[in-house]
Amino acid sequence: MKVGTGLIGRSPSEIAESARNAESRGFDVFSSSETNHNPYLPLAIAAEHTENITLRTSIALAFARNPMDTAYIAWDLAAMSNGRFVLGLGSQVKGHIVRRFGMNWTPPAPRMRDYINGMKHIWNAWQTKTPVDYTSENFPFNLMPPFFNPGPIDHPDIKVYISAVNTNMLGVAGEVCDGVLVHGFSTHKYTQEFILPQIARGAARAGRTLEDIEVSAGGFIVTGKNDEEVDRQVQITKGRISFYASTRSYLPVMATHGWDDTAAKLYRMSIDGKWSEMPSLITDDMVDAFSVVGTHDDIVPKLKAKYGGYASSIGFDIPVESPEDEDKLKSMVAELQAP
Repeated sequence: MKVGTGLIGRSPSEIAESARNAESRGFDVFSSSETNHNPYLPLAIAAEHTENITLRTSIALAFARNPMDTAYIAWDLAAMSNGRFVLGLGSQVKGHIVRRFGMNWTPPAPRMRDYINGMKHIWNAWQTKTPVDYTSENFPFNLMPPFFNPGPIDHPDIKVYISAVNTNMLGVAGEVCDGVLVHGFSTHKYTQEFILPQIARGAARAGRTLEDIEVSAGGFIVTGKNDEEVDRQVQITKGRISFYASTRSYLPVMATHGWDDTAAKLYRMSIDGKWSEMPSLITDDMVDAFSVVGTHDDIVPKLKAKYGGYASSIGFDIPVESPEDEDKLKSMVAELQAP
């Protein structure tokens, strides 16, 4: 499996150091997410300070921008990184797109399909010097004067991943994407019984198979140097699980395991603001279903056993506070990458 890690820090110097560290430690992927900062700008800095590592947004919000805007950003990052950029997109929920970004909302799966196909059309037009003339339900594009055309680049085949949870979006991933970023709130059972079959159905519509789609593993990784550290991380993870489980969008995951009643209780507690009490409803069985738990000495074989059968990549990291931690992390990354 390929192994990825995420950005640490936000100042230019911190971003550069974080990217260099990721590459020197043997990681395959360095990612930046869209939460309280722009996800693209750090990767421009990372491109300048690295040579080989893949640079990916995990994820950038698609519907907060139009496809033309994202096409320009991705084109520039692909050129700056010598083809190392991967565009990871997500839809977000209606409230954020409409109320936080002031954009309109239409059914997200068809919109994402039109979005990605529109970008691919734009990129092809730039690369082949042909007119932009794309029509879809959500995004028509038919104007590209030479002054606004960036022209061909050396690495025009930009991979596109999306984060997907439900039936329709997973189908879009299989149909038009290069990869899928499986949400952290996923279990092995839900992935095998629902996520992978839905991706495969979408791929079949495009004459492809599941093997043509790269799948980045979901779930939580709970690890520490010793059992005490692991136990502390388990409690933190119970909080994360309870937060996601209280959201009705993720009910199908809980329902797969027969945990509908717990999800309903958590939803009511979230409405009442009882956030601190919610983790108490998360059982050890739930932690085991959503997570891989182990110390630094035994976590890697557990990860490979759980994800090795279907995942092409996984996100992983541990805190580095000493030379010994540095060496341990490098050996763990290498072990995960080994066949």
